[in-house]
Amino acid sequence: MNRQNIRKLILIISLLLFPITIWYMSPYLIIRGAMEGIVSGSFIVFICMLLGSIFFGRIFCGWLCPMGGMQECLFSVNEKAPEQGWKNNIKYVIWMIWVIAIIICFLFRKEKISIDFFYMTEYGISIAEIYDYIIYYGVIFLILIPAVLFGKRIFCHYFCWMAPFMVIGTKIRRFLHLPGVHIAVEHGNACVSCGKCNKVCPMGIQVSETIGEGQVKSMECIQCGACVDSCPKRVLGYRMIERGESNGNRKKD
Repeated sequence: MNRQNIRKLILIISLLLFPITIWYMSPYLIIRGAMEGIVSGSFIVFICMLLGSIFFGRIFCGWLCPMGGMQECLFSVNEKAPEQGWKNNIKYVIWMIWVIAIIICFLFRKEKISIDFFYMTEYGISIAEIYDYIIYYGVIFLILIPAVLFGKRIFCHYFCWMAPFMVIGTKIRRFLHLPGVHIAVEHGNACVSCGKCNKVCPMGIQVSETIGEGQVKSMECIQCGACVDSCPKRVLGYRMIERGESNGNRKKD
């Protein structure tokens, strides 16, 4: 079994577990918990995403996210790559409004701050009641319909409330020159401009245009490795940025 098949299997397993884990990725539960002075499981998960992304970038998006896996299941329905541009900033506007709301809720809470990782779950399970499925399927359709209508991982590009945490973590890593997982150019001179890396990228990144830069710098990169595994000349590979190494300055072929 090759790496991409393993990745897709992990995504499918994550998707199957989504009824259990959905509340741990819920922006609403963080706000509701904040109003009661409770640091919920989703709050803790998002903080872990931020910290983990310092060293692993958006690898959660590419390998573990159930919502990402859900959208990749629809690639055969609509393979259109989303536009790269100002629309990518929509998710940051949503994220900023949400974060401000969380801060306000904590500031004006009526109770002392406490931690409850399993807040609003039944024995750790998110969807434990029949009426919970109304919310669950609402979220499913919220993610699937844009992917069907507009193309590859459209929700990830424009609306995801989790992506900004990992983008911030990646920016912190680059600023501090810490080691971190990234897609790097291994043998730039071997590139034959076949375009396979562009075609397979689930985030619609024009990977071939980054060959001269030494690595894929786009903040939309989810470290899935599809471009790495599709390259017939093994031009690309996974790397860890070494301490003190500036972005794009690794020795090129």
